[in-house]
Amino acid sequence: MTRVTASARTRHQQSPSCVALTLYLGNLAPSGRRSMRSLLQQVALLNKWPGTLEQMPWLTLRYEQVACIRAALRQTNKSPNTINTTLAAIRGVLKSGFLSGHFPALDWQRIQSIGRIPGKILPAGRQLRAIEVTRLFKACQSDPQRGIRDVAILAVLAYAGLRRSELSSLNRDDYCRRNGQLIVREGKGQRQRELMLPTAARAYIRQWLQYRGSSPGPMFCHISKDGEYHLTQRLSALRIYGIVKRRAREAGIEPCSPHDLRRTFVTRLLEQGVDFNTARQLAGHEHIQTTALYDRRHIKTQRQAMANFCF
Repeated sequence: MTRVTASARTRHQQSPSCVALTLYLGNLAPSGRRSMRSLLQQVALLNKWPGTLEQMPWLTLRYEQVACIRAALRQTNKSPNTINTTLAAIRGVLKSGFLSGHFPALDWQRIQSIGRIPGKILPAGRQLRAIEVTRLFKACQSDPQRGIRDVAILAVLAYAGLRRSELSSLNRDDYCRRNGQLIVREGKGQRQRELMLPTAARAYIRQWLQYRGSSPGPMFCHISKDGEYHLTQRLSALRIYGIVKRRAREAGIEPCSPHDLRRTFVTRLLEQGVDFNTARQLAGHEHIQTTALYDRRHIKTQRQAMANFCF
């Protein structure tokens, strides 16, 4: 006799549109899930659908409606990347509906024919200069309570290029103090990877672990105002974002984000002669074209060319 799990019974009681949305979002990494939910929420506003995303009739969408959504997004001056990602989110939900037998095959084929928006925008974010990274680290030294933790966070972001969601999910057992090996278990697309941290990064992490202790639990946890750490309270990705923004402000450098440190990591690898495929593996990218988007070397070259330009 086949046993039916509680989650399967719950999905059976939901509407087909809700099931399709849940299946699509459930297969995304946490960071991707947040961004795709936000884009789908914009689609719901365009359609003037009331209620939560799970209550909306996604599987009633047809070719004409999706084409109108594409046109409406263009009229709001959204970037080509935002529009194309929004269309990908819609297709993702409808594909789940098609595969689960609740969306017509012919309508699915028609929607697939809706083309991407051409165009290229300037790359987002920036690369930090070496002096800026140094000043970020020094900004933590003036904080006797959270500085040791925060500089270790910055070291992992700068020297390993982790996404903030990956850093948030790290556990104490994912790091080996003996050889500096770091295991990323919650990578994007459920891809795991191993990195060997350089000596400079290990020193910062060693100081934090001496303070934190060897107890199992999250690698980076909440610290109260009195300096007491709480291993049951894992630092969220949003909190990590706030830490980087605050330390940049204290360091007196231009605003930066955790992903800027990731861009800096990839660019520094390439500047030091590391081949693209190795940089791709270290960054946890599935495609080398994605790694190329993080390459900021051309910006420095272009600036030098224009600085020396004359008639």
